Amino acid sequence: MCTVTYLPLSEGSILTSNRDESLLREPALAPKLYSVFGKTVFYPKDLKAHGTWIATSGEFTICLLNGAFEKHIPSNIPYRKSRGLMVLDFFRFNGIKSFVSGYDFEGIEPFTLIVVESRTETFLYELRWDGHKLHFKKLDVLEPKIWSSATLYTWETISQRQTWFKKWLGQHSKFTEEAILNFHHFAGSDDPANSLVMKREDQKQTVSITSVQINKSGSKMAYEDLLLNQVTHCTIPAEMAENIC
Repeated sequence: MCTVTYLPLSEGSILTSNRDESLLREPALAPKLYSVFGKTVFYPKDLKAHGTWIATSGEFTICLLNGAFEKHIPSNIPYRKSRGLMVLDFFRFNGIKSFVSGYDFEGIEPFTLIVVESRTETFLYELRWDGHKLHFKKLDVLEPKIWSSATLYTWETISQRQTWFKKWLGQHSKFTEEAILNFHHFAGSDDPANSLVMKREDQKQTVSITSVQINKSGSKMAYEDLLLNQVTHCTIPAEMAENIC
């Protein structure tokens, strides 16, 4: 939930997330299909709060990063609701506008939420909750993006990652899942504490990489558990007539 990239395709998009987490936290379950508020949603499950950091229904793909604009000091502990459960709560709403206007964000720890809408056409949104105010904006769907968690990375490191991404973009005229996964595995590998696959002495490290590719035929998710060295591939057809995992 700590490094996310978005890539536009000629028909659809690719959203990829590296999850950086404490090794003391219970490992997540590999993704599978769940029924969430009557919708078929595919996501890996965090066993601590039973939420997730990335989920897709085909129509909407949601990805969570901890923190908003800057590193914050946790307050009001325990928080009213886990951020991972909030991700699943999104599917209780008909769309981004009703979620923004109708959801109660009070008592939730600061976060950044990336939302890709893939219905009749593609839209990209960014929500940041700083603990007091929600900052919501629609982004250019044709522009590649990278985000890094404000709780783990300084602005200098975030800027450095943007430079790595810009260099990668200059080397790729065509975007593929294989190419962006390579970036998420190896960018900045000479700096283990701040590379995309990171590892620090405080037992925080990148534990998984998840990529969701969305197009007119549906969405597919590739999930790599870096601790178990296991890869899961699943597909959600657009018509939801069958679910293959």
